[in-house]
Formats: sequence, structure tokens, C-alpha cells
Amino acid sequence: MELIETLNKVTQFPLPRMHHLLAIFCVAIVAFKITALIIKRRILLRDFDAFSGPPRHWLLGHVQEFKQDGTDLDKVVKWGEQYPLAYPMWFGPFVCFLNIHHPDYVKTILASTEPKDDVAYRFLIPWIGDGLLLSKGQKWFRHRRLLTPGFHYNILKPYVKLMSDSAKTMLDKWEGHAKTNQSFELFEHVSLMTLDSIMKCAFSCNSNCQTESGTNAYIKAVYELSDLVNVRFRTFPYHSEFIFHLSPHGYRYRKACEVAHSHTEEVIRKRKEALKEEKELDRIQAKRNLDFLDILLCAKDEEQQGLSDEAIRAEVDTFMFEGHDTTASGISFTLYCLACNPKHQQICREEIMRVLHGKDTVDWEDLSNIPYTTMCIKESLRLYPPVPGVSRKITKPMTFFDGRSLPEGCLVGTSIFGIHRNATVWENPTVFDPLRFLPENISNRSPHAFVPFSAGPRNCIGQNFAMNEMKVVIVQTLMRYQLSEDPTRKPKIIPRLILRSLNGIHIKIKPVDQQP
Repeated sequence: MELIETLNKVTQFPLPRMHHLLAIFCVAIVAFKITALIIKRRILLRDFDAFSGPPRHWLLGHVQEFKQDGTDLDKVVKWGEQYPLAYPMWFGPFVCFLNIHHPDYVKTILASTEPKDDVAYRFLIPWIGDGLLLSKGQKWFRHRRLLTPGFHYNILKPYVKLMSDSAKTMLDKWEGHAKTNQSFELFEHVSLMTLDSIMKCAFSCNSNCQTESGTNAYIKAVYELSDLVNVRFRTFPYHSEFIFHLSPHGYRYRKACEVAHSHTEEVIRKRKEALKEEKELDRIQAKRNLDFLDILLCAKDEEQQGLSDEAIRAEVDTFMFEGHDTTASGISFTLYCLACNPKHQQICREEIMRVLHGKDTVDWEDLSNIPYTTMCIKESLRLYPPVPGVSRKITKPMTFFDGRSLPEGCLVGTSIFGIHRNATVWENPTVFDPLRFLPENISNRSPHAFVPFSAGPRNCIGQNFAMNEMKVVIVQTLMRYQLSEDPTRKPKIIPRLILRSLNGIHIKIKPVDQQP
């Protein structure tokens, strides 16, 4: 009672009146927020007025059109046929992307250094930090310059043997499947193999993840994080940090982040211990081959400033995820395509046998001597791009080749899957035809018709690493096994952070020497 009397004296208002004022204040805040959202929606409608698109729900936008059943990307391609070049896609009432699916349009956005969007990509920050994928401006430019030496061919060359060793471990494990006529799910095997490779190549660490029993904790965390980022993007209330933090999904996301971060922190800690006595790259290289982590820890700019501990962890988290998960998707779908196309598979095998001359491993020099196999890999990347789409937020007005424009602040999505299956660019786009990548056929197409690693200044810094690994694994697999499809288990592809299959990717295998 004394407290109430004191408050009344201090404020000179009865306590009930204070409650009324508080209620009025809260109503005013809510009204202000609603008004701001209405204004934002009107601005979005005005900004995208020049672009027609598929009908949308007034509240959900196009979210309800995506069923997560393996047909979503087909819908994106179908809309592309109805709305040439580009069309708006709404995720809820206040988030809209211009979805581009034509090379002439994508050239404009990919030629720029515009940053990633601040809607979907910001959900990745707690996991992979502000590394090369997500950073922008001078920070991105500085990091790109410091990391580029880590992908020089002198660094990549010794990786081929390590990749070959990891592939052999996986293929040895497949011998049991080769003795049956049963199909098996290969994506999990390939994910472990590419994680094993990235640990050996980029971090000089023998993880033994392929031979350990049980499910690898890091792989499991990456799967969960990818799914949770997708759930958060599709669930509008989860765009609020506060609501997501309190939700069960937010709790699972934080726990998975802890697993991923502990994995990368242990890798960095061990290397720092090993480098205590050596700080110069030349002295390290005199003892062993340099790797990506050496470059990171020893990188210096023109002012002799290196990367902070936080920046190093962000780049390691980024490369650990992108360097194994995207490559696993590319390899898995390439093996599936070859299983479905035995004629092309056999041509690749004959080419490989000629080049290797009886060797059972792949050397650096061999990678440039398998043109048909390379064309098959590229055709698989066209049909099943590991990253089905990317998006940017433009920081200045952008005008496209047909005169239509978007103002500053708009979100622009590049549908790599849509571009690669655009019937106005590719004849019979759903047919597997490696000859599309003959030099004479490439010269007749826009260079932006095939962009599995994006393009322009913000293209994938590790694309040569990825292509080398895909070649090594495909070569060694075709030397040992004949692949065939399981027609009863077609993959149901879904866009996550990378291209995955709801029901896995299944193939059958037999030893090559048992074939007639």
C-alpha cells in the first residue's frame, strides 16, 4: 500500500490511470507497426508492378503453392514458361523476390557485386557467420582477395591423391552392395566421403568419418541446420528473432549450431597448436603441402593485417559446409544420371580406361584428359544444380536489358534450376545430353545459360576444387562399378540450401569385371 501511495504521489496520477496510459501506448505501437507494414506492402506492389506473375494468396503469397513433395521445382519451371524472363514470388504479405530464369536477365545481377539478400541468408549467420558467402562491401572484397591463393592450382594439385584415397574408402564399402541386386541410398555415403575429403584436403586432418560406426554428428547437424533454415524462411512468424528463439525449432537450431561449431573449433585449435613454431608459408611448405587452413591462418593484407579469430572460424564454417555438402549433391546426382543413361556411362568408362592405362588411381594430369566424362558431369550439373537458386538485395536501381527496372532495396532471386531447364535456351531441357557441352555448342549459347557455380565477381571461389573432386570420384567409381537405376525409387528433388531428394538417391551397382 505504501508503494502505491508513493507512486501516486510521484506521478500525480492514480494507478488505474497509469494502466490506461500504458494500454494506449501499446495500442499506438501496434497501430504504428501495422501502418508501417501496410506502407511496406504498397511500396512492394509498386516496385514489382512492371512484372506479372502467378496468382497469389493475399496473406500467404505463393507459400501454399509449394508442397515440399518433390514437385516444387517443377512448378518454378512451369511458371517460367508462363512468365518469360522473370516473375515476382511472394513469401507472405511482405517479402517478395523477382525470380529470374533467363540468361539475359541473370547477366545483369551476376555481373554486379550486390550482397546476398538480408531475408533468407541472415538465417545462416548464427551457423556460418559473416564469411565469404554472406559478407559484403569492403569486408567481402578483402576476404575474397586473402582467400583466393588457397585455390591456386599449386594448392589444389596435391589434393587429387587425397580425394582419390577418400573415394577408394567409399567404393570399398560398396562391395557388399555390389554382391546383391538391391538398390541402395548413396547420398549419405557420398556426404561422408566428401566430408572426409574436405578434412584431408583443406585441413590436413584424418577424420576417419567414413569408417566410424554410427551417424556422423557433424553430417547430422548440417542436415538439421539446412532443414531448419528452410522451415524458418517458410514460416513468417519465425522471421522474428524473438519468436524463433523461443520456439522448439529455434532450440534445435542452436543445439545443431553448437555441434557444427565445436567441430570447426577443434580443427582450428589443432592447427594453431601445430603452427606455433611456424608463421611463414614458405617454411611450412618446405615441410608439407599447404592447405586452405594454412592460407587462412597466415593470410596478410597490404597492411600486414591478418584475419581475426572470428573471421577465421566463419570462413572455416563456410568452407566446411559448402566444400562438402554441395559437392556431395553434385556427385550423387551425377552418379544417378549415369545410372539412368548406360550408353553415356559406357562411353565415359571406355574413355577413362584409355586415359588411365591400367592405373587404379587418378593423377592431376588425368583430369584434363577426360572430355566426355567432364561433359557428362556438366550435363548432370545442368539438370541437378547443387545450389538450385541464389538471391541478392540490390543497393542501387537496376535496369534489365528489356528496359524494366527495380529500385534500390529490392530482392532478386536467380533460379539456377529454372535457367538450366528453360526451354527457350535449351532444346529438350529435361533430356540428358552431354553433347550440349561440345565447344561448338557452347559457343552458340549465352555464357550465363549454365551457371552451377554462379558467375561474375561473386562466383563460387571453390569451383575448381569441386570439379576436381567430382571428376576423381566419377572416374574411380566407373572403373570399378557398373551403375543402373532403380525405376521404383525415383528421387523426389527438393530445394534446401542445396539440392536434395526427399526419398534419397538410389542406384544399383555391379563390379565392372563381371559385365559381359
